[in-house]
Amino acid sequence: MALKEPETILVTPCLPTRWWSKETVAVVTGANKGIGFALVKRLAELGLTVVLTARDNGRGLNAVELLKNQGLHVHFFPLDVSEPASILKFASWLQETFGTLDILVNNAAVSFNHINENSVEHAEIVIRTNFYGPKWLTEALLPMFRRSDSVGRILNISSRLGLLNKLKNPELREMLLDEKVTENEIEGMVRLFLENVKSGIWRSQGWPAVWTDYAVSKLGLNAHSKIMAKHFKGRGLSVNCFCPGFTQTSMTGGKGKYTSQTAAEVAACIVLLPPEKLLTGKFYVGTTPGVYSKL
Repeated sequence: MALKEPETILVTPCLPTRWWSKETVAVVTGANKGIGFALVKRLAELGLTVVLTARDNGRGLNAVELLKNQGLHVHFFPLDVSEPASILKFASWLQETFGTLDILVNNAAVSFNHINENSVEHAEIVIRTNFYGPKWLTEALLPMFRRSDSVGRILNISSRLGLLNKLKNPELREMLLDEKVTENEIEGMVRLFLENVKSGIWRSQGWPAVWTDYAVSKLGLNAHSKIMAKHFKGRGLSVNCFCPGFTQTSMTGGKGKYTSQTAAEVAACIVLLPPEKLLTGKFYVGTTPGVYSKL
């Protein structure tokens, strides 16, 4: 699981080979702005049935209206991935409305730090949204995945800040390097971090040094994705992570090397890979779907 950043990152948008149809259902979380919104737009342009979700009902509806004005039709349902009750309500609606699911992009995430800050004041919210949120939502939607020849696809939007080489705690590194690491152990690691935060000792415990709470949430998400990919390999479901790089979003204060549109283009390429080229257990980095490391 030692994930290394590729030395070269190229900007090479792709033209996916069409295997999908209008009946192919894709869900994108946290999609009222930024990468999520751009990805919904791209998938809708390519002819999929797309569900846009957002925590704020008004902002979600405004996003749908913007796409409608561009001649694109997408579905909307409010979803707060940090709240199990909201997830269950969404899962019930999705089941009743479509009865099936082909693609899930866990994009919703929060960070309360600016570029050069590293506060853990909101660590609990960050962990609940960025780690538990995708985990809970995926578990709730698993029964709906259509595991046909096209294979169900889960893409977790992650970050290089959550790579194992950012973790300096030797015991935790050893645990995560173990191929037999369990979900309970990963959740135990996340709980330990929150306990360290409450005790005020988190700086001395070997946690990632940059955007610590966000990095730990993505460290947990990457590890969980690895377990899921291994569990479902050969069983009609692929699970991958994608770090879009330093992208111009509200989380980065509008700063970044790449645009949301570029990141969304690559994310679309990854989730729309032809079945014969579809991989699982990969950590895609940067702005080309051909650059990845093994989870």
